[in-house]
Amino acid sequence: MPSTELSIASGPYTAVVTTRGGALRELRHQGRDLVVGFAPEGPIPDYRGVICVPWPNRLADGKYTYAGKDFEAAINEPERGSALHGLATGLDWELRQAAADSVVLACRVEAGPHYPSDLEVSVTYSLGPDGLRSTVEAINVGRATAPYGACPHPYLVVGEGKLDDWILELPAAEFLEVTPDRLLPTGMKSVERHEFDFRSPRRIGSLKIDHAFTGVSRDQHGMARVRLQDPAGTGVELEWGAEWPWVQVHTADKPVGPDRLGLAVEPMTCPPDAFNSGTDLLHLKPGESHAASWIIRALA
Repeated sequence: MPSTELSIASGPYTAVVTTRGGALRELRHQGRDLVVGFAPEGPIPDYRGVICVPWPNRLADGKYTYAGKDFEAAINEPERGSALHGLATGLDWELRQAAADSVVLACRVEAGPHYPSDLEVSVTYSLGPDGLRSTVEAINVGRATAPYGACPHPYLVVGEGKLDDWILELPAAEFLEVTPDRLLPTGMKSVERHEFDFRSPRRIGSLKIDHAFTGVSRDQHGMARVRLQDPAGTGVELEWGAEWPWVQVHTADKPVGPDRLGLAVEPMTCPPDAFNSGTDLLHLKPGESHAASWIIRALA
């Protein structure tokens, strides 16, 4: 089935979303890209802009046990033996609502050997003076309690310059160490006196990051922000609430092809491989729902 694309606009902001993976394909402010986009047809490269449910990041070997039953999902990252980014990124989402400045897309994650229950998932994209506000909501419409986690997957971009020269502010005190070959969690570590300490803004340089961070500093309203700026003065900010205790940051390093095109900033409700560790994993009983929002905005 051909994908559907929706264009929305409000003031200086424009965006394009697609039913492929429920993804944000473009976001611009006064014509300047705020995210790394992708072509209107064909596969979505690097999971750009997709909605990752019912788990974010990696599930080791695609296997987990829940409520005494074994489940197994397809491996879609064969080089690391993982089931990556959940079960909805390859689905064609349905258009539920459309207006000049907002769009609602939805999909269904079905129970089976890969997952214990049925989920109705929706994502709302809404443009306004403050940027693009997005909300992902999941409702357990099945008969069994369901493990659940989520994250969006945008790659932020601030200008024409190289990522190495961008200035990052990441208000996180801890990060999850991972194995070098499979990027699976091994334990927590403080950023104190570590190269991943970006609590004060500084240049990214040649540093390679593909890690989950937590211990995030928040304002009096419970909001956290990652800020990214180009030396020329342009910038972008991603803001998220307490529903997301984790954030994955990735410098988009690739052994072949376009390299370091943007900085992935992914608020997460749970860390990688949470279906096995249980860390911050949500448990949706039949009829229960969970919603979480984030905002992407331009910085002058």
